[in-house]
Amino acid sequence: MLQALRNKIHGWPAAIILGICVFAVAFFGIESYFVSHTDTFVAKVDDHEISQQDWQARMTELRQQIAASPNSPYTVADLEKPELKQQILEGMINQVLLQKANTDLGLAVSDLAVRDTIGTDQGFQVDGRFDPGTYRAVLASQGMTPAMYEAKVRSSLATQMLPEAISATTLVSDADVDNFFRLHDQQRDLHFIDLPRPSLTDANVADGEIDTFYKAHIADYTTPEQVSVLYLEVKQADLKLGEPTDEQLHEYYAKFKQRYAQPEQRMASHILINVPKNATPDQQKAALEKAKKIAAEATPENFAKLAAENSDDLGSKRTGGDLGWLEKGVTNPAFDTALFAMKKGEVSKEPILSPDEGYHIIWLRDAREGDAKPFAEVRGQLASDWAKAEGERLYNEKAGQLADLAERNPGSLDAVAKELGLEIKTSPLFGHKGGEGIPQDPKFIQAAFADDVLNQGNNSSLVQIGKGDAIVMHLSKHNAATPQPIASVKDIIRQRILDERVDALAKKQADDLVIQAAKGGDVAALAKAPVQNATGLTRSKLGEAKDVPPAVLREAFSLPRPAAGKVAWSAVRIDNGNYAVVAVDKVTDGDPAKVEKATRDALRGQMMDAMARAVTMEYIEALRAKAKVIVASDRM
Repeated sequence: MLQALRNKIHGWPAAIILGICVFAVAFFGIESYFVSHTDTFVAKVDDHEISQQDWQARMTELRQQIAASPNSPYTVADLEKPELKQQILEGMINQVLLQKANTDLGLAVSDLAVRDTIGTDQGFQVDGRFDPGTYRAVLASQGMTPAMYEAKVRSSLATQMLPEAISATTLVSDADVDNFFRLHDQQRDLHFIDLPRPSLTDANVADGEIDTFYKAHIADYTTPEQVSVLYLEVKQADLKLGEPTDEQLHEYYAKFKQRYAQPEQRMASHILINVPKNATPDQQKAALEKAKKIAAEATPENFAKLAAENSDDLGSKRTGGDLGWLEKGVTNPAFDTALFAMKKGEVSKEPILSPDEGYHIIWLRDAREGDAKPFAEVRGQLASDWAKAEGERLYNEKAGQLADLAERNPGSLDAVAKELGLEIKTSPLFGHKGGEGIPQDPKFIQAAFADDVLNQGNNSSLVQIGKGDAIVMHLSKHNAATPQPIASVKDIIRQRILDERVDALAKKQADDLVIQAAKGGDVAALAKAPVQNATGLTRSKLGEAKDVPPAVLREAFSLPRPAAGKVAWSAVRIDNGNYAVVAVDKVTDGDPAKVEKATRDALRGQMMDAMARAVTMEYIEALRAKAKVIVASDRM
């Protein structure tokens, strides 16, 4: 497999962060009001569509992650920025490409890998052991079933298979590490001159020059287009539900009784004898014979010992093959069928073959029969679940009514507001970059400047600006983009022209000084300004050089190493608007021998990660070049 990857990869691009994983979960609501009856995908990779439901699910997941992470570098509002949305979508496309490559290369995530990942998740453990009840409760709180979550885990593991295989073959030599520290700890001695800003001998600016400049930079002197809109808003949080009656709760309980039931469970241990993928007949026969021998020897008394000595399941062999309590559907069908057909205390007489894993010997240690929790015991949870479901139902109903009425009365929001009992709100004036309050939302801005609203004078279609928050809008006021009169900006333009003349003159003087310095001229005398020196500067401690302008430091460390006995010269514009002449006098490489082993090892790991990411992205780019990828940015 790795040779197949090498054949597809060429070169070592700069390290690039991999895309973000995507998990598709169901999205219920009023999506029919947001999509057309034609193509609705956000992106398409060959014949695989990334749907709007996939996209919304990913965005919802990221919002939840950001909200739960106080130190996140992003805010929820950042997720609405077009550039970040594009990065997220690119990540989702990368995941599809990797999953398709898995299929082409014959790679698949085993049920055992899924089970081990879930079983070792501390969020599902009680007293350090996987607990099925906790597992179900956590998933239920997120609106997920075990099958949905297992599909999510499988998808995540699938997208890690190729990157992990690539990472396992990445090597960083001692020479690579040495070269890094030679550069990282390199010292440079320099001197520089902060050149005084020159004075103009001619400060006259003709009216014709101002007029030409004004026309060439008309966008700089144009008041941007702005709109104000009227809008109606439906928010789920504002809907009044009232308390549910016992009749409603009993009806809800009867409809969703399985949510409040303790499922049938089995406490099991197993011994796995692995069968290699694409095993030869001899390998299959050897694995079966070994499994049969262990099955013949296994008893409840010696099972843990046999598991520790023979099992190929690294996740459970340390605990004697213990799998904890299992529900139907958690394991693969073959294992599931055999387990739930056994009697308590029984050890399977014949090994059970499961695809992609191998042969199992099972010991059924205990059993629990499934039973539903009484209504009284779960009444509080029922009330909470009912309120959430009823809130979503009412919101969807009212938002649907809002969309329908706005479409039937396209010329005004008055009839819609009266019918639904909603208040017509007015936004402040805002431009294409948005404004304060609700006009900060990119979807709100996009709808306001859409042709249907701005030019046709119609109500907008329904716009979902957040979960449980939808609006329709109508144009209230439109201020077209208007150039400012030249008379009102004439003085501003004159000063800008003069500033540009001074800057051009300052740059010419600096460039001339560099030429003179390279010929051996006395730069200090020519510049009529003091020379400032800085020695022993390193890349890792540039921030400590407080007396050297940052632009001078950046330029000094970008200049080539000067030849022996020579000086490397350059000119650079610094932060105060002046120009400086910079000279690098001496370059001394860092000494890798002085770096501690722990620091070298840490760097080696970072370099391996960066190189693995780069090669993975190179591979993904090769996959993308062969695939047909369509992106519908307007549907994000």
